[in-house]
Amino acid sequence: MGTTTPPRTLAEALRARGDDSLAGLLRARPDLLNPVPNDITQLATRAGTRASVVRALEHLDRFALQTAEALAVAPDPAPYATLLSLLTGDGLDDGEQHDDAGAAITAALPGALATLREQALVWGEDDRLRLVRTARELLAPSPQHPSPTGLGPTVAEATAGMSPGRLQEILTATGLPATHDPVSAVAALSALFTDRTRMAELLDSAPVEALSVLDRLVWGPPYGEVTPNPTPPVKWLRDRGLLLPVSTRTVVLPREAALHLRAGRAHRVPEPVPPALTAVAERDPQAVDRAAAGQAFTALATVEELLKLWNGGGPTILRAGGLSVRELKRTATALDVPEPIAAFWVELAYGAGLLASDGETDERYAPTPASDEWLDLPAADRWTHLATAWLAATRTPGLVGGQDAKGRALSALGPELDRSAAPDVRRRVLALFAGLPPGTAPNPETLLRRLRWERPLRGGPAPGAPSAPTPGGATSGGGAEGTDLRSRLALWTLNEAELLGITGRGALSSQARALLEEGEKAAAVRLTPLLPEPLDHVLLQADLTAVAPGPLERPLADMLSVLADVESKGGATVYRFTPGSVRRALDAGRAATDLHAFLAAHSRTPVPQPLSYLIDDVARRHGHLRIGAASAYVRCDDEAVLNEILADRRSTGLRLRRLAPTVLASQADPGPLLEALRDMGYAPAAESADGDVLITRAGARRTPPRTPPVPVPEGPPTPDDTLLGAAVRAIRAGDTAATVAHKETPDSPSSPGPSGALPRTTPAETLATVQAAAMTGATVWIGYVNADGAASQRVIAPVRVEGGFVTAYDHTADEIRTYPLHRITGVAELAEEA
Repeated sequence: MGTTTPPRTLAEALRARGDDSLAGLLRARPDLLNPVPNDITQLATRAGTRASVVRALEHLDRFALQTAEALAVAPDPAPYATLLSLLTGDGLDDGEQHDDAGAAITAALPGALATLREQALVWGEDDRLRLVRTARELLAPSPQHPSPTGLGPTVAEATAGMSPGRLQEILTATGLPATHDPVSAVAALSALFTDRTRMAELLDSAPVEALSVLDRLVWGPPYGEVTPNPTPPVKWLRDRGLLLPVSTRTVVLPREAALHLRAGRAHRVPEPVPPALTAVAERDPQAVDRAAAGQAFTALATVEELLKLWNGGGPTILRAGGLSVRELKRTATALDVPEPIAAFWVELAYGAGLLASDGETDERYAPTPASDEWLDLPAADRWTHLATAWLAATRTPGLVGGQDAKGRALSALGPELDRSAAPDVRRRVLALFAGLPPGTAPNPETLLRRLRWERPLRGGPAPGAPSAPTPGGATSGGGAEGTDLRSRLALWTLNEAELLGITGRGALSSQARALLEEGEKAAAVRLTPLLPEPLDHVLLQADLTAVAPGPLERPLADMLSVLADVESKGGATVYRFTPGSVRRALDAGRAATDLHAFLAAHSRTPVPQPLSYLIDDVARRHGHLRIGAASAYVRCDDEAVLNEILADRRSTGLRLRRLAPTVLASQADPGPLLEALRDMGYAPAAESADGDVLITRAGARRTPPRTPPVPVPEGPPTPDDTLLGAAVRAIRAGDTAATVAHKETPDSPSSPGPSGALPRTTPAETLATVQAAAMTGATVWIGYVNADGAASQRVIAPVRVEGGFVTAYDHTADEIRTYPLHRITGVAELAEEA
């Protein structure tokens, strides 16, 4: 029985995998699928490109990344034992044994290595582990970017340009035999640094100050600056090769010496086990659900109020996009929340498709037609719609008020708020919540540590970028956001989840758990009994107020919001009736009798006489003045009223003049004129060109139908099983066509041409070969040129040959196809496997 030949390349290693393993690679690295590779060789080449490797490294957890970093500083190839030793050390660190840590690393290393193998970052058997070249280049040390492990170059790398004479001086100083062969000299010095006994003797003879210098360099960065006349301790280290020159002013601690000082460990703090989540409180799950439901109700009320606020046309849009600071302040004041919270509600409504630009020349934000449909839904369904939109949104309102990379302010609804990592972070945070017992509120600090362990490189600079190493091998962030972006997103997620009612009192609610695990319908069923029932009545009071002891049914709430102003919110909402609010209702087309009937029908208390008088008084004066376009005019049957207006000093800016005893003309537009006279205490009504009173109905302004903003994808979507199966079959078939051996025929020397060339046979030979293959069920290799002139190689199994066509199963396309014989350039039989 023959032995299996170890793979010599990544392509050979991938070719030896099963279909399930290839599918796992494509699932873990979906960027390799676009487009589907032609064969295994192309797949291996694509898996080794810098962009793809960087993306794969960014998705590794802390220990898998530390394993890759250890391989980057290990010999290539490295045995499994060497890799394990780099992670556990040799147990001789100041005489202390780290049994618990070593056992945890020993137990976790096979899983980390399996992850690296699955993602094609590591290949080879356990006795010859190889990190793909691109990953080694990104993670290995260099003068431009030290390794994340804090290790420097090897002795051989650091002495590459050193003169033989200088090497002899180092050997003499260390007591090694002299040699004129530079290779032997470097090998002797490396052997000294890796020999624990001899290295310990050398360090025992070192000055105390020299050991202090090594202590500062041992965990990185390994580079230091020296003066032309170094101090005696530095000179002692340099003479013995413990510090090797990189330039005239820079020295480096060689890797072998650093590993001795570290007791063989590549990382100061290996982290084989994810940090555990700790709880700050254990709460009653029912109390958590009630608190979350109360916050969900507040969220719905806030979004509804925002839609009403922008009902007739919201704030104008900045030229660069988004809301101005002034408009955000106004919105925050109207919603009675801080500005960052107002930015969250605005972004949530926008992401849910309830707000959009109206597309006019003077662009404004306004509710969309979908907002009316949303308002008609039951409360629980409205909440699930908002929660689902929030989970998928890449918009990050937490950035509002900050600055972009160019120092420009980031505004709410602006174009620079998309962060593709946001949905992944939100779902991961909630998944960690869901993994805890119901009612458990996790400690945010342990939550952040867990997220950093799971994605240590996410959001930071690409591996290999200039950065300072930190314990554990992580790199410190660069730029305004850096590696802290995921932490900031996680903290924003905690706050936003509480605002939205996903969590209650810091713990995940059962309705949110149902949303994550079962979907919107299950979440709505859980939430419905926890929400208060809407009321169909209010309590009218003699001080011109109405008290709503709970949420109101939508028709009642809509009408009351027009007829009265909200004075206070809380467990009960207090509305106040004013001349302005009553006039607003009359402007909306309501008559005084309609208002009296409405209040009588929806009040549990008698309608107070002051309120009836207020409605009658405003109605009596409403429409007494008529405003039209002249630019504008004022018409009134009572000449005394017009005389009073003309005599009022506040009307000077309107530039009024009398056209007739009952008509005044103004150079102001109708809108400003209408508002000015209302400010003067009158109750004018606008009229049309036909003299009819214009009715202003609430909510008349809507944007054209808009779809919610499409989230910015973080990367290629994870392929489904159907796509993965088809891709694996196509890659296998293409690989068969590219690598299978073809039979040579003495009488047709040109049949299988050189690699990549199409087979060439005469038409008679082609017909005879495919007919024979159809009768025997054999598989053949053909060259084919389509109608567009594109040439390709295919592996087919002929089924039928007739009428100048061959019908065959195409292994490359994984389907039955028909080929014209005259387009087949040649055919060759596949050689039988030995």
